[in-house]
Amino acid sequence: MSIATLNPIKINGLDLTLEMVEEVARCRRKVALDEAAAQRVEASRRQVEELLEEGRVVYGVTTGIGKFCDQVISPKSVTILQRNIIRSHAAGVGEPLPEDQVRAAMLLRANSLSRGNSGIRRETLETLLNMLNKEIHPVIPSKGSLGASGDLAPLAHMALAMMGEGEAFCKGERMEAARALKMAGIAPVELEAKEGLALINGTQIMAGMGALLVLDGERLAKSCDVVSVLTLEALRGIPDAFREEIHAIRPHPGQVQVAANVRSLLQGSTYVTAPGEKRVQDAYSLRCIPQVHGATRDALAHARRVLEIEINSVTDNPLLFRETGEVHSGGNFHGQPLALVFDYLSCALAELASISERRIERLLNPALSGLPAFLSSKGGLNSGFMLSHYTAAALVSENKTMAGPASVDSIPTSANQEDHVSMGANGVRKALVILENSCRVLGIEYLCAAQGVDLAGIDATLGRGSQVAYRVLRSRITKMTEDRILHKDMDAAYGLLMEGEPLKSLEAEGIIL
Repeated sequence: MSIATLNPIKINGLDLTLEMVEEVARCRRKVALDEAAAQRVEASRRQVEELLEEGRVVYGVTTGIGKFCDQVISPKSVTILQRNIIRSHAAGVGEPLPEDQVRAAMLLRANSLSRGNSGIRRETLETLLNMLNKEIHPVIPSKGSLGASGDLAPLAHMALAMMGEGEAFCKGERMEAARALKMAGIAPVELEAKEGLALINGTQIMAGMGALLVLDGERLAKSCDVVSVLTLEALRGIPDAFREEIHAIRPHPGQVQVAANVRSLLQGSTYVTAPGEKRVQDAYSLRCIPQVHGATRDALAHARRVLEIEINSVTDNPLLFRETGEVHSGGNFHGQPLALVFDYLSCALAELASISERRIERLLNPALSGLPAFLSSKGGLNSGFMLSHYTAAALVSENKTMAGPASVDSIPTSANQEDHVSMGANGVRKALVILENSCRVLGIEYLCAAQGVDLAGIDATLGRGSQVAYRVLRSRITKMTEDRILHKDMDAAYGLLMEGEPLKSLEAEGIIL
């Protein structure tokens, strides 16, 4: 049974997981509103209507927004205000976000609204879920969010499509949103008081992107362990550095886990050597695999904890509290908790590429590897993997330029009303580029490690895990005996890692990382 055909996930704003986000974003699992959550939403809406009847002055309901918060809006104009908010805030630029990121954001916005603190109508929330389930994906430009007052511009593009304005993708075709909604049998929303602000005042664009970033980062970290072990064997490395007692006396969780992974993957290997057999100890890029890979795992674990809180949080403003009948303005829309994490992850993921590039150099340099130069058995006439290292070096260098923090750069906006912003959306976009670059570098190491094993020229057995990884690569990419178009092999290796093929095969063999 495919994930798409499973029972719908029932959202209530409380217990969504990162894995559920991926099931909806990438596997098209359906989503439904939990009935208890629906009752909370309806109660919250009644509260908004009571506020209107009482003539209360409430930010974004009967006032303008941002610097216009002191401008009172007449009761007959509150619906016009909400429509104008969406139209004026749909000011993003750049290429549209990928489909999986849009779907993640739609899910998270709906999940936040289902807590019943936002005052949205149930039918408006159901429209968002219907669009998600019927695969009507708003065209959301990738740039324009400051990450404070939430992701205003990109979420406005989402809401614009709900109104039947702007554009959307339907069955892979980009079209006017009105046409897409009509094809899906969904009526456009006519926003009422508070609803426009409720739809756009939140962190769900960067949180959705961040949720997928963490999941992909976790898979990349596991793949790094696998590929580095294959490199270790090609270079006849020394396994003593991974002994359990070494890591028990510096027990960072990630370090301990990576060392255990290496021992498991190496089990039964006769490629490895003893201290003094070929060298007394290995270079850091081999010996310190647990310390470097493990630190990235710990960063990912921290990011997971932050994202798990965020995807089950209410992040708009103002907030309604049904129990007391009160409405309060706050700053839950500020993206700083996420922005700092994305900067941390940028550094952590860049380090996986950095150490991988150093292992590539060791594989290609005959003075360091004992293998044919550039892993070509016919060097001179053939260049082998020489230029793959150039590409890896370029990507690692690009990562360095992108790993600088976005979160420390705040530019005041809205006439200094919004005078400190997180830039979290910029941070997560950079982190996603670093993730892709790092995966491509690892793909190059994967190619080189397998070629190194082929050229080692010894009668030996790979470890129980590395031999699985070797078979997966060789099922798609043959040994290089003479020069060929290298980027095709590099793309294929990258594809294997992005698809998680080595990890799936290892799990099928009972080797869990």
